[in-house]
Amino acid sequence: MRIALVTHHYAPEIGAPQRRWGGLIPRFVDAGHEVMVLTPSPHYPSGKAGELDPATAPGAITVGEHGETIYRLRFREHGPGLVSRTIDQSVVGVYTVARGVRHLRRPEQRPDVVIATVPGMPSIAAGAALARSLRVPFVVEMRDAWPDLIEPTFSLRSESRRRQGWRGVVTAQAHRGMTHLQRNAAAVVTTTEAFAEVLRERSMPRVEVVRNGAYLHEIPRLGPREPTDDPALRVLYLGTVGRSQGLSTAVRATSILADQGVPVRLRIVGAGAEHGRLGDLAAQLGAPVEVLGAVPRSEVIDHYRWADTLLVSLRAWGPFEWTVPSKLYESLATSRHISGVLAGEAAALVRSTRAGNVTPPEDAGSLAALWRRLAENRERLEVPDDGRRWAFRHADFDVLASRYLALLEDVVR
Repeated sequence: MRIALVTHHYAPEIGAPQRRWGGLIPRFVDAGHEVMVLTPSPHYPSGKAGELDPATAPGAITVGEHGETIYRLRFREHGPGLVSRTIDQSVVGVYTVARGVRHLRRPEQRPDVVIATVPGMPSIAAGAALARSLRVPFVVEMRDAWPDLIEPTFSLRSESRRRQGWRGVVTAQAHRGMTHLQRNAAAVVTTTEAFAEVLRERSMPRVEVVRNGAYLHEIPRLGPREPTDDPALRVLYLGTVGRSQGLSTAVRATSILADQGVPVRLRIVGAGAEHGRLGDLAAQLGAPVEVLGAVPRSEVIDHYRWADTLLVSLRAWGPFEWTVPSKLYESLATSRHISGVLAGEAAALVRSTRAGNVTPPEDAGSLAALWRRLAENRERLEVPDDGRRWAFRHADFDVLASRYLALLEDVVR
């Protein structure tokens, strides 16, 4: 097959969507398929591109490291706000359709199927328009529970309809528009069973689950950390540092324990919109927190080795009950204790695999109480290998790529 992928995020950027396609595309190519990626020049997470080399500048057509053809698109630099980012995604969407039609309508380039993935949402509209223009099947990939997440992201839940104003109108229209695009797609792909069930209840014609994956064969079984002279409980968060993760809860929990004289250290590693704010909050509270930037995959294991427990966190937003953070699969594979600040399917996964403990999202007191128990009784940090076995069965990229290709082949057929 010739597979066209529309995505707003792609390597050399670092993040969950980039990691997902970095795992799937080489397996698609190895299976004999041709992949064409329409994506903007790298500008995540800052929204600023800086100096771009000729291979990643807008207008470039290059062969990626896995043999895929990459079409780089124009974009609009943006700030941290949702509106600014959405405008950028919309600009990219326009160039996606224009450039895609120009290059991919040639018989030798024409794809057999178009996939469009969130974030962001304008990518879905662009993918649908491109597929319609080329008269090929369209697959929607919902990595997150959009557009349901617009409402909590805009902080509309506690406001009356009258006070929501233009934001309420935008939310309602986006929800209707996305539902229409999903219903008219050949298939909708989700990364969790919970969100798949939600979409089936909305009468989507075909919904399939292809979970997020992890580079599991690069992750050794670590088990509990060997004791050292450092008495502090070491907590690691490694991943996207954005609004969705609600990491201020962890910073506040660390501050509570420090005030109580409980030795604890929190290390946050990653990039995102909340990076600077978390550092400021930690300094304001005098909490023992270090906030580091994103690191290459080669350094991830060193951070895992440092930690006693791995933090996986999401905000207390309803749609996150249908979400499983991709970093949870990687954390499960380490067989190191997980502190899950989670609800819904993700919380159930931690509990069912006995991989750690779960506290309610955005409840700093409960999280502080958990870490106090772990600090005072380190035997609680020992967890079985159930989580590692589950990850290799359900989140291995070889398994996921085979499942995805079977879906695409059926759609094309």
